[in-house]
Amino acid sequence: MRALREEALALGAFRAELVRVEDISTDASFRSLCASNACGNYGKNYMCPPDVGSIEELMQELRTYETALVYQTVGLLEDSYDFEGMMEAGNRHNELAQKLRSFAGKELEQRKCARGNRTEEGCDRKGAGQGSGIRLLHLGAGGCRVCTTCGKRSGEPCRFPEKAIGSLEAYGVNVSLLARTAGMRYINGQNTVTYFGAILCRAAVTAATN
Repeated sequence: MRALREEALALGAFRAELVRVEDISTDASFRSLCASNACGNYGKNYMCPPDVGSIEELMQELRTYETALVYQTVGLLEDSYDFEGMMEAGNRHNELAQKLRSFAGKELEQRKCARGNRTEEGCDRKGAGQGSGIRLLHLGAGGCRVCTTCGKRSGEPCRFPEKAIGSLEAYGVNVSLLARTAGMRYINGQNTVTYFGAILCRAAVTAATN
């Protein structure tokens, strides 16, 4: 996770810090904020409620992880009405999130290969983390932005399930308190927009053998 933190900073994250998942504050009432549909993604994005799952299930899943890398990006705006600037900053944040996903996947593949999980053609590539002893959960800011328009809107299946990223809010995470836990500022000055993301990590549980 320390290597992932350094990579986040190298890729342009404004801040990146490691926190214990048990210190992350969650609140089921955040689902009602999603249901208000202020962002326009409720029921129209596979990684947003209600399609992403029940708030109780997601909060329970989050608690199975141990450590989280919390990172933030900060975009400069012309003024508080610079919605185009906000969108551009959001797209840059998503690009960073995907680069971190790729980096984490490569790190896990290297770990897996080092543990001897190889096929005749080389390292078994059945998905990042399989056999590495590590599981990751990627969460971002707002709805998934991998596609310009989510397939949910046209009745298509998710086009890139291996890249899709759920939102912190959908998992009930209080982002303002998350910032405080990570020692970060939730707002980074006038005419700026701040986006948060997190990568949660846990050791995989393996069944005992006799």
